[in-house]
Amino acid sequence: MENTYERYSRQMLFQPIGESGQKKLSEQKVLVIGVGALGTVLSNHLVRAGVGMVRIVDRDYVEQSNLQRQMLFDEEDVAKHLPKAIAAKEKLKRINSDVEVDAIVCDASIDNIDSLMDGVDLVLDGTDNFKTRFLLNDACFKKGIPFAYGGAVSARGMSALFIPGETPCLRCFIDHGETQGQTCDTIGVISPVVDIVASYQVVEAMKYLVGDKKALRNTLRTFDLWGNHQYDMKMTKAKEGCPTCQKKEYPALHASGDHITTLCGRETVQIQREHKIDLNEWSERLKRVAEVKKTPFLLRVQLTEGEKFVLFPDGRVLIQGTEDIARAKSLYSKYIGD
Repeated sequence: MENTYERYSRQMLFQPIGESGQKKLSEQKVLVIGVGALGTVLSNHLVRAGVGMVRIVDRDYVEQSNLQRQMLFDEEDVAKHLPKAIAAKEKLKRINSDVEVDAIVCDASIDNIDSLMDGVDLVLDGTDNFKTRFLLNDACFKKGIPFAYGGAVSARGMSALFIPGETPCLRCFIDHGETQGQTCDTIGVISPVVDIVASYQVVEAMKYLVGDKKALRNTLRTFDLWGNHQYDMKMTKAKEGCPTCQKKEYPALHASGDHITTLCGRETVQIQREHKIDLNEWSERLKRVAEVKKTPFLLRVQLTEGEKFVLFPDGRVLIQGTEDIARAKSLYSKYIGD
């Protein structure tokens, strides 16, 4: 107990938390999906704050380009090609050995989301794509578990805490989540915006976990750090006919989405998008970050990671140079988005 007081003394001196709030935090279990830019900040704050169990899930491994903004990783992790979840767990256990850190290397999907959420009190979004965010949103509202949403790209950020039965859901504010090719790997991101978004997520989560609901912000906050803009949209009314929080249909838990196939003997993964691809448009987007060659029939893209994309007008994307579906999906998410 003495060690607990010493470790969390400054946090417990903060009156809205105090000793009773600290005890509540130690009894809570949270899930962080995605341990990249947002996820490393999220899990760092949660573990340092003394949340009882932090489950972290990620499908990717550490790369050199991650180090600019993914705070738990270093050059040794890159050299070892460590999965992000494993590298993050090693750092987090050295930060606070009293917190249980459950690291899972996998891709969050319809097939495993129930087991990933088993026993948790709150879910935090550390992802980089809206397909997974809508999956988390729908799963959380079906199970009655709060969902702390966050997104960051360029110098822009968004965050909100959605609480089933008390607030609207993510779908009420962001209808389809089309990123239009704007990902961190196509238009960039600065590290401070990541830290701010994740900090907003964690502070709202902490308010909820210690039971101080009257202090919750109850807005969807958007901001542009570089442009010095901030806007809060109040979460007072759900969107009429929302399939998640109104109709309770939870479409992301039933959606087939993009069809993914490993092409036998070709070291290639094919992703069949639901939408057609404009080759001219994607050539312009991707030539800033990769070597691009366009023909009237397809677009070839040589990625800096070593793999290649081949984009077809009918919506097919081939990821050549890997048969690892998780790796292919990670690259697809980086460069194509949703």
